[in-house]
Amino acid sequence: MLILVRHAMPDLDPRVPPHEWPLGKDGRSAAVVLAGVLPAGARLVASTEPKAWQTLEPAGRVDRDPRFAEIRRIEPWEGDYRRLGREYVEGVDHPDWEPRAQVAARFGTAVTEHLAIAGERPLVIASHGMAMTVWLTARIGLPDPGGFWAGLRFPDACHVDLVAGSINALRAAL
Repeated sequence: MLILVRHAMPDLDPRVPPHEWPLGKDGRSAAVVLAGVLPAGARLVASTEPKAWQTLEPAGRVDRDPRFAEIRRIEPWEGDYRRLGREYVEGVDHPDWEPRAQVAARFGTAVTEHLAIAGERPLVIASHGMAMTVWLTARIGLPDPGGFWAGLRFPDACHVDLVAGSINALRAAL
């Protein structure tokens, strides 16, 4: 079983690089709620960004893997994040943004390795919206990557069936 989690809401601070943002108060509360819907005994892995691993911390010990990090990009604080992000996951190349094929490859390699380590246990991975969307699009062919990405919440979780190529949201309790 594979569950992908988009991190909870971080404490946004323009003076701090986004990859260093911790969870905010609301994000920490949401992470506790999320822990209640995750399968017991799961292998927990997150990107090395605090907002990702802190999202899973209430559920237990979290291993960290930099391959689950958000896409690397140069983006001004005042930029149109929603438009740029949606364009990117839909296939638009932005200067100074990590190529989607590279994101899909690093993410996919990490998923494969952690599934093997998890064995029969469920695997829960906390990552970031664009990286998850790019990998899911490459791996199972999301029909509307922009809509999927735009619809993700903070936090959000979905069960991914790699054999069937399907995704089911785990939103009932979130």
